[in-house]
Amino acid sequence: MKERWQARFRAPRMTLPVWARQAPHHAMYQCNVSGTWEFYAWDRLSGLNRQVTDRPQGTAHAAIDPTGQWIWWFADDDNGMGVWMRQPFLGGPDVPVVMEPTYPCGLAVSATGLAVMGMCCRNGFQIALVRDNAEPETIYQHTEYAEAADITADGSLIAINHSEHGDARHPALRVLRADGTVVGDLADGPGRGVSGLKFAPLDRRLLVLHERRGRCEPLVWDPVTGEQREIWLRVPGEITADWYEDGRALLITHNNRGRTELFRYDLGGGGLAPIETPHGVIESAAPRPDGTVEFSWSSAAHPPVIRSSTGQVVMTPGPAAPPSVPVEDIDVDGPGGRIHALISRPSGRTPPYPAVFLLHDGPSEQDDDSFQPHVAAWVDSGYAVIRVNYRGSAGYGSDWRNALAGDVGHIELADVAAVRDWTVERGIADPTQLVLAGAAWGGFLTLLGLGTQPKSWAAGIAAAPVIDHAGAYERESERLRAHHRALLGGSPGEVPERYRGSSAITYAALVEAPLLVLAGEDDPRCPMGQVETYVGVLGDHSHEIYRYPAQTGPLVVEERIRQMSAQLDFADRHLARSLAVATELAPEVAVRPKRVRDGTAAERARKITLASERAPEARE
Repeated sequence: MKERWQARFRAPRMTLPVWARQAPHHAMYQCNVSGTWEFYAWDRLSGLNRQVTDRPQGTAHAAIDPTGQWIWWFADDDNGMGVWMRQPFLGGPDVPVVMEPTYPCGLAVSATGLAVMGMCCRNGFQIALVRDNAEPETIYQHTEYAEAADITADGSLIAINHSEHGDARHPALRVLRADGTVVGDLADGPGRGVSGLKFAPLDRRLLVLHERRGRCEPLVWDPVTGEQREIWLRVPGEITADWYEDGRALLITHNNRGRTELFRYDLGGGGLAPIETPHGVIESAAPRPDGTVEFSWSSAAHPPVIRSSTGQVVMTPGPAAPPSVPVEDIDVDGPGGRIHALISRPSGRTPPYPAVFLLHDGPSEQDDDSFQPHVAAWVDSGYAVIRVNYRGSAGYGSDWRNALAGDVGHIELADVAAVRDWTVERGIADPTQLVLAGAAWGGFLTLLGLGTQPKSWAAGIAAAPVIDHAGAYERESERLRAHHRALLGGSPGEVPERYRGSSAITYAALVEAPLLVLAGEDDPRCPMGQVETYVGVLGDHSHEIYRYPAQTGPLVVEERIRQMSAQLDFADRHLARSLAVATELAPEVAVRPKRVRDGTAAERARKITLASERAPEARE
């Protein structure tokens, strides 16, 4: 089994190739075949495949210019700050953009060579133009979040998403000329985001996402005339779109309950035609100049593949990963409405299962039916994997995504508790063998859940967690600060009680389950100092720390395998111990599921007060 799950991590994977608009045979993709996720150039006519980037920690950001002559990539350090580099498509030395190191906030390149880039530093956010080898020229600057969305092919118009109104989760849209003058603004008011996607290939029309009807939907906007055309479709889920190369049609991607499907929408007559795709998740899709569509597809049971709407496999980087098990959908009544969750069951085992509740990042991300090596690793090891699309998750409309305001963390965990109770009551999950786990935002929720629901979990695993929101705010980038302000309603100085009430360290003294924390050295959002302070509050309570270089986690294959091994080993050891204790104290507990709750609201409030009294230093 160990070799099988490790083979899934090591199997070569690639992203959908992105091609140059004016040279569609020149394409760029990201792949892990070297052992780290790096970018590659692909000439579809000659068959040339060439690795562009080669860095020990991998490379996260890159773009190809419309003429197909250059590949841009971001050279960041362990803290995520860096500079943009350019490399000729056919190979040659990297040419750095003359700029101070910053955090990236979007990049778009015109056919004239003019590029627009978003930059983030302690002074706020800048949108800048880069001409040839000159230093970036700032055309927009603000203390609130902004990013470069796109630039027209001729370089005359630039689209930026911004939050001058103070809400980075619901941006507004502005189009500028190259001299920085405003062409047009689009905003829909509080709680309704408007985001620019991409200009039409041949003109100034801009594809936009809006939330006017309580979900993400596209519209086409002419920023010069102000004309808008909303694309309203009779489908239940959320929608995004891309241009066909002639600008006469849109490729529609429909996301519903963790699966996706594709349609072609004719802008002339309004006709909607389905594009045949397998049942599962389309990570990305794009129309080719000949009208065919290429897409990256997978399902929980089937590893990813790059396909064409003609039915052909476009490209494969190597042998496919071993398959896994399909997911099962469940719907649970929760405190804020119907909750959609996914269950992956181990083969050859009978319930109730030991179960790991894997909490996704975000919070506005989504668990879906895509192929996930870490989920399959848990399943191979005999665990049921339960993933909850709690309030705050994407894919279920604006109200669901916006529901976190005022009680961040506790709202998500209330939904997790509802799904936990549902699976226990139906004999799916063994109440004595429950693991709470997650990374980044999911890691934060794990620590918060262990402190506020201490009787519910047999073990916890938190990777790169946000432990103290106020402490994280002091060290993180301005981009993450803007997100924190939007999520919690202000800065730590403005709403200290919200930061304290939603921070995991406030409840650390209540944790009962053994805990594994995986943390990166010099990680700016989850600094090792915070981890050490947190485990200091735990005292002699059972805990382990796995340390790794901060930037190697997500992009280096062998590091992901080492972290996965550490998590499985930790869970196996502590759940075996938990089961032995439960069997000795009450033998029937090991075979008969019971309802698990953490008491009434009054009891939970008493526990929180107790935590505050026992660990006053955690609140400072």
